[in-house]
Amino acid sequence: MKHIHIPGILAMAAIVVASNVLVQFLILDGLLTWGAFTYPFAFLVTDVMNRLYGAQAARRVILAGFVTGIICSLIGTQIMIDGGGFTYAAVALRVAVASAIAFLVAQMVDVAIFDRLRSGNWWRAPLVSSVVGSLLDTTIFFTIAFAQFVVFFGESANSQISWAWEAVPFLNMGPEIPLWISLAVADWMVKMTLALVALLPFRAIIARRLARAI
Repeated sequence: MKHIHIPGILAMAAIVVASNVLVQFLILDGLLTWGAFTYPFAFLVTDVMNRLYGAQAARRVILAGFVTGIICSLIGTQIMIDGGGFTYAAVALRVAVASAIAFLVAQMVDVAIFDRLRSGNWWRAPLVSSVVGSLLDTTIFFTIAFAQFVVFFGESANSQISWAWEAVPFLNMGPEIPLWISLAVADWMVKMTLALVALLPFRAIIARRLARAI
């Protein structure tokens, strides 16, 4: 690992830790958590590292975030919370597994797409890679973590997340569907919005770096 990669690694680790903490705080009647607004910036860190130092450097940063996420999940599974007459782990098994798989797959796909598009317009690679990566992240995470048709975790693990199977109005205002689908759509909408917003700091960071190199 080169010392120039350390800022990216620290930034990724900070985003992962912050997101794991902020995911405990619900907003918008439970449709989102504050973590939904910090986690998408992991794609910004990956794309900046990819643009400045190449795909291999970006992958090192991703692996650092992956390890950090696993540590956070392991800690979370050991923290027990009392509420509603029940005692449950802060991080359910399915959520922990889903988080790790979704992060690794989505981020690695982001790197591959960015690398393929890096020679085009400055905004094309970060935007397309973040949009595709974010869609993958949301789909993989919510499917593994909450979908009823995923049954191989066993009855005990499924009971930890069965609350997400409750039929509720879609996004709190549409026809009744399983809650986890509304959560997934809300999460995806935030990621898409922040993929656009992140173009501004991406451009600023890259421009500043290029100015220093001149």
